[in-house]
Amino acid sequence: MGPVTAAVLQLAALIGALALCYIPFGNYMAKVYSSDRHWRVERWIYKGIGADPDTEMRWPAYLRGVLAFSFVSVLFLYLLQRLQGVLPGSLGFSSVNPAQSFNTAVSFVTNTNWQSYYGEQTMGHLVQTAGLAVQNFVSAAVGIAVAVALVRGFARSRTGEIGNFWSDLVRGTIRILVPFAAAAAIVLVACGAIQNFSGIHEVGQFMGGSQQWNGGAVASQEAIKEFGTNGGGYFNANSAHPFENPTPFTNLFEIFLILLIPFALTRTFGVMVGSVKQGYAILATMGTIWLGFVALMMWTEFAHHGPALQLAGGAYEGKEVRFGIGGSSIFAVSTTLTSTGAVDSFHSSFTGLGGGIALLSMMLGEIAPGGTGSGLYGILIMAVIAVFIAGLMVGRTPEYLGKKIGAREIKLSAIYILITPALALVFTAASMALPTPPHSMLNSGAHGFSEVLYAFTSAANNNGSAFAGLNANTDWFNTMTGLAMLFGRFLPMVFVLALAGSLAEQRPVPATAGTLRTEKPLFTGLLVGAILIITGLTYFPALALGPLAEGLAS
Repeated sequence: MGPVTAAVLQLAALIGALALCYIPFGNYMAKVYSSDRHWRVERWIYKGIGADPDTEMRWPAYLRGVLAFSFVSVLFLYLLQRLQGVLPGSLGFSSVNPAQSFNTAVSFVTNTNWQSYYGEQTMGHLVQTAGLAVQNFVSAAVGIAVAVALVRGFARSRTGEIGNFWSDLVRGTIRILVPFAAAAAIVLVACGAIQNFSGIHEVGQFMGGSQQWNGGAVASQEAIKEFGTNGGGYFNANSAHPFENPTPFTNLFEIFLILLIPFALTRTFGVMVGSVKQGYAILATMGTIWLGFVALMMWTEFAHHGPALQLAGGAYEGKEVRFGIGGSSIFAVSTTLTSTGAVDSFHSSFTGLGGGIALLSMMLGEIAPGGTGSGLYGILIMAVIAVFIAGLMVGRTPEYLGKKIGAREIKLSAIYILITPALALVFTAASMALPTPPHSMLNSGAHGFSEVLYAFTSAANNNGSAFAGLNANTDWFNTMTGLAMLFGRFLPMVFVLALAGSLAEQRPVPATAGTLRTEKPLFTGLLVGAILIITGLTYFPALALGPLAEGLAS
């Protein structure tokens, strides 16, 4: 069997597994967020935090809950790292320095999981499990909660109430993320991933010095890192490390975990708004972009340009031989089109155009299918923009799901789509203009520029992956990427929740003969076109200076 055939079969198996889980899992999540009943363990949690889960919130109160919980989470994780040296389970590692502690705390709380450190040489068992792993669960739950709040905005009318943040947070964690991640961890352990609390072991000599490895609760963190589209690895090599991702099957299984919630949330959306066809339209948009990008990535990496690649049969540099080009390409696209950021290969070693595809995947806003929650609310914002464009074409007031899209809704949506590009481009420009930050670049020219652009695009879009040719462990990059992650996570949420509140207050508008049918293929095509055109107009000059210049020169 040739490598291309193997890649196609992997892709087919992945699509089949996602299709089998789509309806039951999407329906289950809709039931979770629509239920009036509370589990006993949930009541204990509500009592412990002093929250009333039955009190409906308007969008400012919902937002205050999101920000308050996230602020406390950042503070707790920061202090846990700063005190690591005096805490048990540190494996002898010292406390993490202030800039890196800030960056890491912000990173995991914002579901970015950008890592400017070697995990196996920096974080002990306590920080990994009580700090980083916990945030993998709750940061994903926050993203889903905000998406569900926006869905309620479309589903409800003549009320400004969009649910209860504390109830949504707890239910998402207890009923969805914990049980399914536990099951996934068992699968990973059965397939060879490690799960222990062992200390540091010396395993032999390497290049004249000793080689040491430490164990850890790797499988459990690996499961939620993918299932919650987090991405932070226990080891610096992330999912290329055999302790985290030992076989081609686990590689495909981890991709499945990455994509499951974002794709299935479109079914949840359709059920909650009372029209599963609307969910299928959003799913078709996501699926079209994801499949197209996977095909492009495989083509660029299998193409035999140059004698070295012709002899190797493809661009094998920086890729694990146990996964090959096919598995690495599917993983790279899936992790950058979602907000995961996990890697099973060295993105900096991809071809110029291949690295550009990974970069463009994040620039789309990570909406195909996007992160846990963030992908759904991101593409719904783009659907509002697409409906507005369609309304301009025919001279009619735009409507979506029975709600009029007026000036307020368009302003909120427009600001949303401008935030992350502004953050990525402004921080990149500042880093290239100042004298010190470019010293962190491993490469010069177009590839070096791509390293910096990739870093801030990853941070602003809460992805967390890196080209890995950039030394980001400096005060400048720790601080600036930390700010990009903070603003890139919470500023968009402000406008998403404001839009949800605005929509929930409206009266439903009955459909007429002139209403755009947003469940039809025509709208799917319009939405795909709007996403690609808006992204292209925003980022093309930066892409031309980086990956396009490198790809055309090779």
